[in-house]
Amino acid sequence: MTARIRALVVTAAALATISGVPGESIQAAAAPPSPVVSPSPAVPPAALLPPETVPHASARDGFDLAAALSTPDREESRIDVGGCEDVVHGRLIGTGATGQGFQSAVPGGQVSELVARTANPPDLTAWAAQAARCSQVTVDDAAGTAVSTVTVQPAPAVTGAKTLSYQQLLTLPGQPPELPGLRLRTVAIAADDVLVVLRDAGTTGLDLDALAVAAWQHAAGPLGR
Repeated sequence: MTARIRALVVTAAALATISGVPGESIQAAAAPPSPVVSPSPAVPPAALLPPETVPHASARDGFDLAAALSTPDREESRIDVGGCEDVVHGRLIGTGATGQGFQSAVPGGQVSELVARTANPPDLTAWAAQAARCSQVTVDDAAGTAVSTVTVQPAPAVTGAKTLSYQQLLTLPGQPPELPGLRLRTVAIAADDVLVVLRDAGTTGLDLDALAVAAWQHAAGPLGR
């Protein structure tokens, strides 16, 4: 895997690598100010899966969502296809959200989990439709130029919640087929004001659907659901 492909983890491996790494965003046209949204109730760290739940996880780093979203990251990146910014960068979180997350190294890559409460929950059905429309996009940002290929997949069924599952492949333009690029998988579950997102990068071999459902069930108690 080339150094430039590795750098693209910053671009799309998570919600700003799910944890707010600078340089992830895409430059966008100026938009009118958003209405002020009151912060959602706090999410306790206990809402996250216990570390031992993720097979063979190591080097687990936690983060607070509010701090991650406050990282300025909208000045050095751009995209050449309008309307695909959120899909390419995996942005599932709206304004006024609170949450906790972690990233762990696992054999073959890394895995991230985010549990959030938001007054502006994503419409996962509409998000999947947009992902299908943005199935192949050329990205030109601070990490370099790459091709983002997104495939929407069947998502796990969760009673009373909407779900989303997709895979993203990042490759360099003209990259030979024998070089696989960087593979990212995302599973999200949402209901009311709660959102759970699991994402893995690389060849982890994890059952991400099962982990996402387990994360959803585990978060129910600490969130009082």
